[in-house]
Amino acid sequence: MKTQREQLIQTWITSVLNSDQFEINFLAGDASFRRYARISLNNKTFMLMDAPPEQEDCVPFVSIDEFFDQHGVRVPHIVAKDLEQGFLLLEDFGDVLLSTLLNDETVDAYYAQSFKQLVQLQSIDGETHFPAYAYEKLISEMELLTDWLLPSLNIQPTTDQSALIKRTFAILANAALAQPQVIVHRDFHSRNLMKLDNETDLGVIDFQDAVIGADTYDLISITRDAYVQWNAERVYTWFKVFYDLLPEVQKQDRDFEQFKKEADFMAIQRHIKILGIFVRLFERDGKSGYLKDLPRVMWYLVEESKPYAELQPFMQFIHAKVLPAFEEKYGKYEVVA
Repeated sequence: MKTQREQLIQTWITSVLNSDQFEINFLAGDASFRRYARISLNNKTFMLMDAPPEQEDCVPFVSIDEFFDQHGVRVPHIVAKDLEQGFLLLEDFGDVLLSTLLNDETVDAYYAQSFKQLVQLQSIDGETHFPAYAYEKLISEMELLTDWLLPSLNIQPTTDQSALIKRTFAILANAALAQPQVIVHRDFHSRNLMKLDNETDLGVIDFQDAVIGADTYDLISITRDAYVQWNAERVYTWFKVFYDLLPEVQKQDRDFEQFKKEADFMAIQRHIKILGIFVRLFERDGKSGYLKDLPRVMWYLVEESKPYAELQPFMQFIHAKVLPAFEEKYGKYEVVA
């Protein structure tokens, strides 16, 4: 027996495609109210997004998708939409995530392609279209470490330690705001890029949290992916490939060494946030799948902060207080050479 919602979907797709001879297959989804189905008709496929309006607002998705589409970002074209009912019919990008294609032989070419697309994305003027990745936001993200990770390890910072944490968070937030501010996808990694049939450009998905922020943020998302790890020297080689693609205005008074430092600081801000998010996903939302990635993120934080004197007091706190309890509870990352 079809639910009322499924009957509404059936009726809407019939009217959009002028046919009721289509097949509909719902896909396994994440734990949001939004769900997806693949629609097949005469050897052509589409993707249905079903977002019940009382639970999910798909207006932000639509406005960003259309804005990006008009400006040459390779996002799914919207074939039809009914925002009142919460239905979207999208171009089908298939099932091949970039993460499934990456290995030692393929990664350089795929990352070079993604950098090209990233620089194109950054060239779009999105100032009036996207919110700023503000100081308060950068700080509140890092506070997920103190709100979730530390309590999960029964660590209560002293007054001095709390002041040290605050100072370090301020250093990292200010470093992000000092960089050229551009459109930031915010989740630009190998699980949100797709290999499309007969196209060089990678399909870009999951962009609804886009903001205006630091030009190194998305570079970090992909090269220091929380889910895959590459040799550190190789990552710096990719930083250089990306840096060379940047327009002159973004390289003004900013040689590669300076860019590299800014990228590292952005990465450290992100690792601090992710350590908190992964614990919150487990403790608040019951999602344990991310816990196995925690040791890798902690390892990134420890490694990437090494060259920077201004981060050492904070890292001494991490080494002395946090790491022993962290490794006991979440495990230690075994380094891949």
